Amino acid sequence: MVVPTYNESENLEWIVGRLRAAQPGVDVLVVDDNSPDGTGDLADRLAAADPAVQVVHRTEKAGLGAAYLHGFDVALRAGYDVIGEMDADGSHQPEQLQRLIDALHTADLVIGSRYVPGGSVVNWPAQRLLLSRGGNLYVRLLLGIRVKDATAGYRLFRRTTLEAIDLGSVRSTGYVFQTDLAYRTVSRGLRLTEVPIEFIERERGDSKMSGQVASESLRMITRWGLSERRRQLRRSRVRA
Repeated sequence: MVVPTYNESENLEWIVGRLRAAQPGVDVLVVDDNSPDGTGDLADRLAAADPAVQVVHRTEKAGLGAAYLHGFDVALRAGYDVIGEMDADGSHQPEQLQRLIDALHTADLVIGSRYVPGGSVVNWPAQRLLLSRGGNLYVRLLLGIRVKDATAGYRLFRRTTLEAIDLGSVRSTGYVFQTDLAYRTVSRGLRLTEVPIEFIERERGDSKMSGQVASESLRMITRWGLSERRRQLRRSRVRA
């Protein structure tokens, strides 16, 4: 399980402990973007005490997508057949990971979804919930995919899925990275399954989401959607 961190010293030991207790057979890869609060040093101590925990230290904060791409590359090189992602802040509950594991038997990518029946969000203000739901509706309409929670970050990928979606060509580095990989998975005809989770807003530390991040995501999704519509138009002209 790849867990990216930036200034998560208040949460990391707590969430890694819960993950190791809930799923003792799951290895953990912490990818730290040179956190100034000592998260990287804490991760090193956790790794020294537990052989199932590894750490990758990056030299700068380059975005969520960049951290995940680095972590995926390390995991693929290490030979893992299933590679997951989750937040370090406790919003993704390790105790619900088994739901994703069970669903992977018949899927190429499993998303822990807030917006399928049975899913929920705890402690979000109405404005943020509306922004998230609206953003996912925009994704479905513009990109033409049926994913209810394309922006979610609690996921399990098969190795073959990550190889098929061409990670080397991924240029999205922020939160839109999640939508990018979901779109690539569906576009290649792979099986994407959503399972319900309870998403809990962090209790400690600061959220990395901002208006600038949300704006960047909308701009990139709009660009992808317009490109897809142009491709569809060209294909329809060829068939005609």
